[in-house]
Amino acid sequence: MPERIEPLAIAACSATSALGHGLAAQLEALRSGRGGLRPNDFSQAPLECRIGRVAGMEDAALPAPLAHWDCRNNRLGWLGLQQDGLMDAIAGAIERHGATRVALILGTSTASIGATEDAYRRLDNGRFPEDLRRPEIHTPHSLAAFVADATGIAGPALTISTACSSSAKVFASAERLIRLGLADAALVGGVDTLCDSVLFGFHSLELVSKHACRPFDAQRDGISIGEAAAFALLEPVQVAPNAPRLLGHGESSDAHHMSTPHPEGRGARAALDDALARAGIGADAVDYINLHGTATLKNDEVEAKLLPRFAPRTRASSTKGFTGHTLGAAGALEAVFALLAIEHGIVPPNLGCSEPMPAAAPWLALQPSSQRVDVALSNSFGFGGNNACLVFGRGDPA
Repeated sequence: MPERIEPLAIAACSATSALGHGLAAQLEALRSGRGGLRPNDFSQAPLECRIGRVAGMEDAALPAPLAHWDCRNNRLGWLGLQQDGLMDAIAGAIERHGATRVALILGTSTASIGATEDAYRRLDNGRFPEDLRRPEIHTPHSLAAFVADATGIAGPALTISTACSSSAKVFASAERLIRLGLADAALVGGVDTLCDSVLFGFHSLELVSKHACRPFDAQRDGISIGEAAAFALLEPVQVAPNAPRLLGHGESSDAHHMSTPHPEGRGARAALDDALARAGIGADAVDYINLHGTATLKNDEVEAKLLPRFAPRTRASSTKGFTGHTLGAAGALEAVFALLAIEHGIVPPNLGCSEPMPAAAPWLALQPSSQRVDVALSNSFGFGGNNACLVFGRGDPA
């Protein structure tokens, strides 16, 4: 088992999703049980389903010096960076540590592929149309390169694309870079936007529900797809001693099947074991679990097998009934939800579940509630069995 790690402070964070722009909008929705899914109106031929669409995206625009990065994914990234004083916090980290000592690690599953789809729809004599002849946006690294340009971060810059675990794994990569002395701070996060590739791709796999998704419900029948941007700034605890902390992380791969998780959750269990070991705690110390909970038959069945590890008092919920499955942004978005649970003493409900699976029912929070949360766990079990678990804890008020 891995050794315990030194915690890192979450000096700042932000999230933008179908629930609204910034932390206050996310918190209000989670507290009240107000979901953000709506009938699908995305694409030239919308599928019959529900989506988690971020409002204001069509009116968003990048500043003139960044206009060459323009695409839906980078516009959402820019919108996310403008919330909750995040740009000021990043500037402060650069001032403290130096631009080359701040790392940038972002997760995305599709990056700016929506722009590439549009380019192929509008081919001009076999070439991309002139307005989309910008190679920098037709690459999986488009998001991280754009954010580096927008923020002035000049340290190591990484893009992680491991499906639904992408922006959970960024926390683990950041902790390693800082522990190994390759960086002194890190901006991590994830951005993924709606595009035809994911909507029609998951539909072709018969994984998209026509209804709002119902995680851990006995009648669940598939996912709802959403979009989101979420970020967190990791620094040594001395910088922000009162801030919530990253206590541990675990990563694994099922190595079982290209789309179906291991039936006994072997990889998920390994990621959980490593995360708890690095945090130096047992499962009984966890107060709240943000479950991956996609509302597909197999994913929820397998994740439910982990719940008996936890004490009966531990509350758990999937928040995908609020936002939809935001794919490569889900890990970071749900990490922020776990941080909100700690900071504000809330347990978000498992929205959309009216008939809980018996295997998960004892732990599921079906209604919004308030309680002290000292330790929160966030699970991200990606398509194809790529897994990550994150453990967050309360900061030291002293």
